[in-house]
Amino acid sequence: MLSNGIERGFPEKWLSTVPEPRIHKDQQGHFIYSISENAKVYFEEFYQFLEESEKSCLVELGVLNFKFNRTTSDHQETISYYKARRIIVEQLLKNVCSFYSDSANLGVIMTPWCFGTVVLEKMEIYKARLIRGEATDSNLPDFPYDVFRYLDEIYKRTLLDILGFPQQAFSVRWQYSELLKRYSKVLAEVNSSLQQILQTVKSRWNGAS
Repeated sequence: MLSNGIERGFPEKWLSTVPEPRIHKDQQGHFIYSISENAKVYFEEFYQFLEESEKSCLVELGVLNFKFNRTTSDHQETISYYKARRIIVEQLLKNVCSFYSDSANLGVIMTPWCFGTVVLEKMEIYKARLIRGEATDSNLPDFPYDVFRYLDEIYKRTLLDILGFPQQAFSVRWQYSELLKRYSKVLAEVNSSLQQILQTVKSRWNGAS
């Protein structure tokens, strides 16, 4: 369980009683196969990783809040840095809670490095939305240029630090991006085929009329 009371999406009782062909068990516990990573992913290990990540996020937010409250308003560069870092930590924490509580999608069970890669990509999307003005964040001041600048500079390093990953953890991100591209291509092809079928049916219907 997380500190805010959120429970595991796939608890041990559920794993032991619900028949699911994708879930397996050995001496270490229940696991699923990660095809993209060619590895076993144990539910217990992944949930423990998320619980530790939540603790790291909460500690980091506590430190940031302490430093922020002790920084005077004439130190705008420092304040902007703290705000940018807080955006990153809060987004990471949000994803930790989301993955931890998900009870509908076994795809959220993944290796820690894969989770880090997913959060990295989500952070990049969120960052781009903030810059385009398509999202709001309480950490942004009226003139957020410096916050955006720091956000762009530190988001990768901050995620690595808080998750306790080495630099090479993000070097395999192309694997997951490539999978997403592949699935997107398949969906696009399916959609194109459906449109062709609908057009054919429509043409024949109009001809019959």
